[in-house]
Amino acid sequence: MPKNLLKRRQPVLLGAAAAVLATGMAAYAYTRRKTHPELPTIPHVDLHRYAGLWYEVARLPTRFEKGCQHVTAEYKLRPDGKVSVRNTCHKESLNGPAEAATAVARAVDATNAKLKVQFFWPFEGDYWILDLDQSDYQYALVGEPGREKLWLLSRKPHMERNLRDKLVAKGRELGFPVDDLIFTPQPVAGKP
Repeated sequence: MPKNLLKRRQPVLLGAAAAVLATGMAAYAYTRRKTHPELPTIPHVDLHRYAGLWYEVARLPTRFEKGCQHVTAEYKLRPDGKVSVRNTCHKESLNGPAEAATAVARAVDATNAKLKVQFFWPFEGDYWILDLDQSDYQYALVGEPGREKLWLLSRKPHMERNLRDKLVAKGRELGFPVDDLIFTPQPVAGKP
């Protein structure tokens, strides 16, 4: 094949390969979701009230949180209706070096309970609010339809055991592998 022709076809071949890869990834994600029943969310989230600082009480293992302690998530509502996200993790100890990751979230329906979070373009992840303290927004259970990610969040670094157990039971009922939960070390009030 002449070199000129190969150079002209290279972008087309790369584009075709990317399309095949994207289609395969979408089919895989669709198949994974279909292995679970529909994941119910709460009926409505007031994003103004949901904004603010949350402490991670527990999580299913994820590679991006490996070794993380004293994990927090801070949400701020933007003028365009999207939500700024800042996740902070202290590596290997409560006072270990802090690492932060920022993202933007957007609601995908009128309930505001299903969000798409984008840490880097073009990839988005599901962030579905499955349970929420409707009176004061003091706790939340967050997951995604594939049942691979689950977080118990609280406005305080520690959650009462009976409430924690209730949220873990709800996660189990929804099909999450809650026996794999990691309970996140958080600082004790008044101590560094």
